[in-house]
Amino acid sequence: MAGQAPVPSSCDCFVALPPHTATPAVIFGKNADRPRDEVQEIVYVPAATHRPGDKVQCTYLEIEQVEHTHAVVLSRPAWLWGAEMGANDCGVCVGNEGVWTREPTGEDEALLGMDLVRLGLERGSSAREALEVITALLERHGQGGSCKEEPVPFVYHNTFLLADRTEAWVLETAGRYWAAQRIREGSRNISNQLSIGSDITAEHAGLRERARSQGWWSGDGEFSFAQVFSLEKQPPRMEAAKARFQAGKELLRQHAGDITAETLMSILRDKDSGICVDSEGFRTAGSMVSVLPRDPALPCVHFFTATPDPSRSVFKPFVFVAGIKPVPQVRSPSFLQDPAKQIPRFQSSVDRRHELYRRHQAALELMEQDRERGQKLLETLQELEKQGLQGMRELLQGTVTPCPEELADLFFDCVEAEMKFYT
Repeated sequence: MAGQAPVPSSCDCFVALPPHTATPAVIFGKNADRPRDEVQEIVYVPAATHRPGDKVQCTYLEIEQVEHTHAVVLSRPAWLWGAEMGANDCGVCVGNEGVWTREPTGEDEALLGMDLVRLGLERGSSAREALEVITALLERHGQGGSCKEEPVPFVYHNTFLLADRTEAWVLETAGRYWAAQRIREGSRNISNQLSIGSDITAEHAGLRERARSQGWWSGDGEFSFAQVFSLEKQPPRMEAAKARFQAGKELLRQHAGDITAETLMSILRDKDSGICVDSEGFRTAGSMVSVLPRDPALPCVHFFTATPDPSRSVFKPFVFVAGIKPVPQVRSPSFLQDPAKQIPRFQSSVDRRHELYRRHQAALELMEQDRERGQKLLETLQELEKQGLQGMRELLQGTVTPCPEELADLFFDCVEAEMKFYT
């Protein structure tokens, strides 16, 4: 890797369940850390019914489509099909992380972990169903192909955090092999390393035989997925993730019993721990926090930044209802001659910045060049976010009942309001 830019290696994903949450809800959050100039867009895809024999083109691989796909909202690198994180209209959230294990990473194009995030959301009506979708596709098609928009391949395997209104799952993979752990209470985080020990709820049918046949496990005694499948000599990026994993775990512990959406937003903004990244090579490109109430009569609320650096971004609320208003300000342009889709790939670059990204970028420059004006702008943005959080709090408490049209326009209106402060 000598001579190349630092690789994106520091995503962090969090979930809190009762009794660690302040209200009877599951709260999910993720920072997506990506190459510094990569653009993350927010995409809403409505539910759809498909014909027998239909195919779906993922980032690299075309696979069989299913009869019905759920509506999804995705935060994704603008050059690919999948997503770093997202939610569906059943109240399921999924995020992924890159890992390197004893199983080799192949450069052959297959499904990206980010493709699996989207496929799990489109096809799973619960966290458990989404996990089963992902593992079945992983076993059938494998994972592979470059995970960044550059000619030099960058390949990793994946871990996932999945959540719904009642429970969460950690899914960790090594090639086509996997182990999963159910989380029914408390809190959990993942950070670019294998973390499932012997507390395995479900696993690949051939997992232990694979470990035994490779000489990684004797076949006797306790089987720890993390110990058996982790590399003996960890790459620097995974060593660095250990401190971040512990810092995230401690931040969750400090707030246990009182965790809210604002708590996870503050954790995602934490720069001292390295959870919020802003370095020369890569940075936090997008962030997401979701509130999934235990009461099925209450809506799930999903907050997205659609811009880099959550410490200087606005989390804007999205609620699934009929007739969602399109938000072109957070959609990247499309290209007839897209270098991500041409073979050989990534031989040129295109400008994928969407309108909100451009204006936010100018605002970040202002914050750095004129500290006084920048601080005033930041305070204005923080007040805008507080208003959105208060409105969603009232919605979740049942003290206000907005009409469906208002909720359909909600994310659009919040993006518009943010953009006005940048002009």
